[in-house]
Amino acid sequence: MFAARSVPRSLFAARPLVQPRAALFRRAYATEQKKIAEFKGKKNAAGNYTVTFIEGDGIGPEISKSVRAIFAAAKAPIEWESVDVTPILKDGRTAIPDKAITSVKKNLVALKGPLATPIGKGHVSLNLTLRRTFNLFANVRPCRSIAGYKTAYDDVNTILIRENTEGEYSGIEHIVVEGVVQSIKLITREASERVLRFAFQHAESIGRKKVRAVHKATIMKMSDGLFLSTAREVSKEFPHIEFDAELLDNACLKMTTNPNLYSDILLVMPNLYGDILSDLCAGLIGGLGLTPSGNIGDECSIFEAVHGSAPDIAGKDLANPTALLLSSVMMLQHMGLSSHGEKIQKAIFATLAEGKYLTMDLGGKATNTDFTKAVISRL
Repeated sequence: MFAARSVPRSLFAARPLVQPRAALFRRAYATEQKKIAEFKGKKNAAGNYTVTFIEGDGIGPEISKSVRAIFAAAKAPIEWESVDVTPILKDGRTAIPDKAITSVKKNLVALKGPLATPIGKGHVSLNLTLRRTFNLFANVRPCRSIAGYKTAYDDVNTILIRENTEGEYSGIEHIVVEGVVQSIKLITREASERVLRFAFQHAESIGRKKVRAVHKATIMKMSDGLFLSTAREVSKEFPHIEFDAELLDNACLKMTTNPNLYSDILLVMPNLYGDILSDLCAGLIGGLGLTPSGNIGDECSIFEAVHGSAPDIAGKDLANPTALLLSSVMMLQHMGLSSHGEKIQKAIFATLAEGKYLTMDLGGKATNTDFTKAVISRL
């Protein structure tokens, strides 16, 4: 699902003697012929890959236990290295503990359960901190209708890629005067070009023939205008893939009236729009409890369940592990272990399609343990 195989090349034949940083970035890709987000991990002496496991808060440990059990039953060649990401302050900023950073950088891939984020106070979002710490520039969110859980829409099959490091989520805020706060939206050509090139390469790898940039360049003419013009430039490197653009307003409207219009298109967009539209797509298939996610970086990647930590049901064996399981399937595909991922995914979908072991959030009465055992029985 994730392997990006095309080799990017330079956008410009001639260059000024003094080159801006973005131009240097483009030349680096051309001269080094660097493949974006290629997994570079190696097996250990036992023939397994070591994966960092951030189990998370609330229901995190329960759904993580489900993943461990199913991976063991599927004989996936994975060894888990659990780490704690309880935030620390370093130079006055929220940071990830050094041990966790070392683990992810060593293993190059991690699986993450839900992390609680204080609202309006306390430490910065740990999810945001993780993305910044490891420069996870692309968020990949597939949403696919699941047999066994009926929604208002059938055959939803959308794939959305969200720029993950800047935009409105840059975290650049300050008080102008009392009662007036300014938040700065940051868009750079370098970050835009990187995520756009990844989107085209990802479209190639999964067989989608069209990439569409979603934007609001009608209003934010400079920031979204830069993202859109960069998309048009990058699209010239992929003449075999059709490219167009669409306003966020239109995309939201069409997605909620006829999502099948997007079944053959890969959508790519700036940060905030991706956050909104990806959650909207998740709602079309039954919610965040069924939706996987991957945060992709050049050096390492973190796959995660994007739903909340649900402290109200923590410890009650009621949590649905599907989102984390499907995220772990994406992780296996990214690591080149597609056969193991396919086996686990088929068992998950078969269990959901049967409808006998649906958890409470899907209208059923099964426990986390019931669901996990049912998936294992189909392996």
